Amino acid sequence: MQMKTGVEQSVYAILLLNFLPPKAVLSGEIISKQLGGSPTYIQKILRKLVNADLLISVPGIKGGFRLKKDPEDIRIYDVYLAVEGKQSLYSSSGIFYDMLNLKEKDICLLSDLMEEAESSWQSILKRETIASLSKEINNNCPKENLQMLKNIVNEKMVYKG
Repeated sequence: MQMKTGVEQSVYAILLLNFLPPKAVLSGEIISKQLGGSPTYIQKILRKLVNADLLISVPGIKGGFRLKKDPEDIRIYDVYLAVEGKQSLYSSSGIFYDMLNLKEKDICLLSDLMEEAESSWQSILKRETIASLSKEINNNCPKENLQMLKNIVNEKMVYKG
């Protein structure tokens, strides 16, 4: 399994928006520049986050994005679902049944194992929030680097009512 970079970019976009004061927005262009991603692709994932009710999109020349929910209420799993969707990571192709010439398809060695594994990583993503990651950033990143990022966000943000 390999998760798409969109999940990573989405989490970091939300963390950038978490630096904004209330009623301020940050443009998709600034977000894509900070993340080092394609503006078109970043705009696409920001739209997914808006559709998932995690962000608000403010239209207009000086429009942009801001958080719709409190950071404590945005679980990393919610971000994952917004970008990747709810499909299961594993889908049996029936090899086991064919290999043993089984008529009943109620036994699959890998299905139960994969379901358990998926449940485990989902529970980890469900317990972590944007607030918990933000706390980690504040505790573990060099203060001067963090301040530099906050300055960029503050210089580029626009207040919208």
